[in-house]
Amino acid sequence: MSAAPTRPLTLGFDADDTLWHNENIFEKVHVRYRDLLARYHDAATVDRTLFATEMRNLELYGYGVKGFTLSSIETAIQLTAGQISAEEINQIITLGQEMLAHPVDLLDGVVETLSSLSGTHRLLVITKGDLRDQERKLARSGLADHFQHVEILSEKDERSYDAIFRRHAIDPRRFLMVGNSLKSDILPVLALGGSGVHVPYHLTWAAERVEHPPRAAGRFFEIQSVRDLPAALALPHRQTRGLTQPARIEGSTAQVLNTGFVLAHDPTGTDRPPPRLGEHTREVLKNHGFTDAQADDLNARKVVKA
Repeated sequence: MSAAPTRPLTLGFDADDTLWHNENIFEKVHVRYRDLLARYHDAATVDRTLFATEMRNLELYGYGVKGFTLSSIETAIQLTAGQISAEEINQIITLGQEMLAHPVDLLDGVVETLSSLSGTHRLLVITKGDLRDQERKLARSGLADHFQHVEILSEKDERSYDAIFRRHAIDPRRFLMVGNSLKSDILPVLALGGSGVHVPYHLTWAAERVEHPPRAAGRFFEIQSVRDLPAALALPHRQTRGLTQPARIEGSTAQVLNTGFVLAHDPTGTDRPPPRLGEHTREVLKNHGFTDAQADDLNARKVVKA
């Protein structure tokens, strides 16, 4: 049996720490900033005070390097009781300039993933931060031609995503957001009826952390690399809803197929145990055109259990 035809989705991609590295640049600057203020305060005090300043200034400056630099200067003046020198302030400004000029370092698999998806799906960049800096990074990345639209937002919340859906005539039920931040990339989209793919980055800014993963059966799953996205979207249930669902397998999380079936009535019972997880996955994959080698690859990368 040949594979079922692919129904195109609209795929939104976050940029920072989803397409290219970003938070690691901030982390390296944090180390140098702590060293600069080490003779005044310990590292924990510096971090705590800087974060409080950033949060207080967020409405005024927005996200990005420029707001971070201004908050860093303000924090340094506060923590030194005005004793910080002009030369030391100049060092902070230089740190910010170096961040803005930093080369764009793409995450592994991004180019191949976008190349494989852009021919069959509608791709958008949806990111937040300083307009000029984000435009600059996208231009330097060499990825711009893969995207039909670019949205650079001051905030990523339900209102902003809803405006994007309206502006580009996107049905949320056919929209899937890919990003590293549960707070900004996933939760607002799920609230609007869309779907989300979480691709964790090894560093997460404190303001983007959430305590618990979202609950949205069939509309949310997690992959370890953006490289896994095309395989996940090609799974059979993708034709029904566009997603797989996460499941615990031998103590770890992997992606498994939903059934794709909707019952007309609630079942009254079952006369035998359900199949074991993964028991028929390889058979289903074969029926949809996957070779044994492709099934082995999906199993090895824990996209499915086959």
